[in-house]
Amino acid sequence: MTQPHKHLLIVYHSQTGHTRTMAKSVLRGARRVPEVETRLKMALRAGLDDLLWAQGLLLGTPENFGYMAGAMKNFLDRTYYPAQGKISGLPYAVFISAGNDGTGALTSIERIARGYPFKPVCDPIIARGELTATVLRQCEELGETVASGVAWGIF
Repeated sequence: MTQPHKHLLIVYHSQTGHTRTMAKSVLRGARRVPEVETRLKMALRAGLDDLLWAQGLLLGTPENFGYMAGAMKNFLDRTYYPAQGKISGLPYAVFISAGNDGTGALTSIERIARGYPFKPVCDPIIARGELTATVLRQCEELGETVASGVAWGIF
């Protein structure tokens, strides 16, 4: 009997391409787990159906003025009320491309995530400045870790 597939959603926004590069690394890592089907969606194109489909969630955003990208806030705003009571405890993790320290973007996401409520399952990745091979490797590991946790029911 074939094991049913689990679902992992990666939602991101990118203007300079840094967060997109991070998201693709997260996706590469997640795809190492064959039991998990993964969707990569830009924040303005992701919606409630995508969120309800998922058993795990990864959110990627640049830091804009010490906050998450407006497109990420838009995704969270559009899905918040319709998702209430349907996704309690959804495991999630965050990756951020930051020109500064990234803490404002992280804090804003964490505050909203508590309201859903999502359940944080991994430490966030915050890439400060230019992307390095180390950061991209960490992104791959994040994707693989969250996908594995979803696949095995750990989260």
